[in-house]
Amino acid sequence: MGSETIKTGRLANGEAQKSVHKERHGLSSNGMNGKHENLGSNRAGTSSSGEDYDLTMNTGDVDGNLDGDIEPVFARQGDLTFQDIHDNGDYFDEDDEDDSDWEPVQKHVELIKWFCVNCTMVNLGDGVICDLCGEHKDSGILRLGCFASPLSQDAGCSEVESEMKGKNKEMHSQLSASNSSTAIGFDERMLLHSEVQMKSHPHPERSDRLRAIAASLATAGLFPGRCYPISAREITREELQMVHSLEHIQDVELTSHILSSYFTPDTYANEHSACAARLAAGLCADLASTIFSGRVKNGFAMVRPPGHHAGVREAMGFCLHNNAAVAALAAQAAGAKKVLIVDWDVHHGNGTQEIFDQNKSVLYISLHRHEGGKFYPGTGSANEVGRNGAEGSCVNIPWSRGGVGDNDYIFAFQNLVLPIATEFAPDFIIISAGFDAARGDPLGCCDVTPAGYSQMTDMLYTLSGGKLLVILEGGYNLRSISSSATSVIKVLLGEGPGSELGNIAPSRAGLQTVLEVMKIQMNFWPSLGSSYAKLQSQWGAYCNTRKQIKKRQRTEPPIWWKWGRKRMLYHILRRLHVKSKGKPSHHSS
Repeated sequence: MGSETIKTGRLANGEAQKSVHKERHGLSSNGMNGKHENLGSNRAGTSSSGEDYDLTMNTGDVDGNLDGDIEPVFARQGDLTFQDIHDNGDYFDEDDEDDSDWEPVQKHVELIKWFCVNCTMVNLGDGVICDLCGEHKDSGILRLGCFASPLSQDAGCSEVESEMKGKNKEMHSQLSASNSSTAIGFDERMLLHSEVQMKSHPHPERSDRLRAIAASLATAGLFPGRCYPISAREITREELQMVHSLEHIQDVELTSHILSSYFTPDTYANEHSACAARLAAGLCADLASTIFSGRVKNGFAMVRPPGHHAGVREAMGFCLHNNAAVAALAAQAAGAKKVLIVDWDVHHGNGTQEIFDQNKSVLYISLHRHEGGKFYPGTGSANEVGRNGAEGSCVNIPWSRGGVGDNDYIFAFQNLVLPIATEFAPDFIIISAGFDAARGDPLGCCDVTPAGYSQMTDMLYTLSGGKLLVILEGGYNLRSISSSATSVIKVLLGEGPGSELGNIAPSRAGLQTVLEVMKIQMNFWPSLGSSYAKLQSQWGAYCNTRKQIKKRQRTEPPIWWKWGRKRMLYHILRRLHVKSKGKPSHHSS
């Protein structure tokens, strides 16, 4: 561009005009070639398009606007440089521009996403409290377990921690096997079992589950402290073959040579998983034989991966080897003739049932969500009772809905679990203790509290004379699993549940489920007969009460009708009804 010019229009009122030097008022021009040129004073010129230009303004405005207050009016934009347009953009009429292809600049907004340490659920935004479970994103649950505050950030050594340590130091000293009644099975190598690559969110079966329980027990002074640790060993192939097929065992072993693998879409393995599974099974086997031999009174297997979904030939549901089945057979190898397994995990233990449904010496009782087979894994209906001469060896108590709480579980214990277990008269009792029916669990969505778990443990403790093995299964809310496990271990130590059982009133669905199971299991356990007749009358009274309530609701007008536009009509009809009822009868007495 040879010269850079601006063409101005004449003032509308036709007053005298003078040209003014552009540089004098700070309006320099910057051409496409990067050079700066100034327009001369009182001089006409030629634009790049060959047209004459004339930069003019009112004469009276010259002296008063030497400080840069002059506001030129541009008539044509076609002859302007890009710098002119940029410097004086406020004076151009944007309506004349064709902006049909204009798109707004998309401002990049970074979406904050974080996963709750307690329940693994995703949270969006810069908040610090989980929308699902109410846990602070930086809470101290992995350091203090369930004793950490859920609403505040972990600030190192807290008052709670100092207070708990002080109490524990005064009350308890490190106990040996000779004076401890409860053994704990744990090995840090089980923490190495993990999903190599996270998918959409952290896997619920994660090593933090054991860390949270261990932190709770340490803070409470239970372990280390009042409980006895047993040394870990890996289960042998010969022991595993009593439960699983050789092909299954080899499949699990193969994962130790692979960085990451999956048995099912949700059942992962890494190079440490096979070792962790062998350690878990070995701890459960040794705890069972140690308890049955009387060297300790009872025990808690703080193990992972869990096991009750693992069947004879298949790993599934986060489970690789069936720890409860291994423990049951280990107890029988130590001399137990009859073993009872009570499984209160929210999911049915399909693997444990498969392993023992033809074995009359092992009674398997499971309380789980079922919902007509719609809840994972879909097995465990009340009609599944065992087979091939072992009918009655499986007792399934399938809840028909979620949200089941303490009352329904304890009611089922009182009317099904304990009567059947008493008639069976086991030598040894194992609890498959999944804590995913606990309040707050993201997978189970039920409502059992730590007090409910301690009550159920206490009932089995009393039945077995304290000779009891509790094996960790599921449970995916760290606060729920750690507080529930701590409550259960306190019962094992002989502390009792802490509250007395009153009259338990089940929900309608809970009562119906118990009756359905009783009707089926009466064929194998005659002791249920008297309870069934009593509950049948209770069910009839309940149904009659419901009918009366519904009838009353139908006769009573709705509140909106009483107080709506027909309010006056309602009162008139009501008075007529009262008067008609108050008239003396025409019949003689």
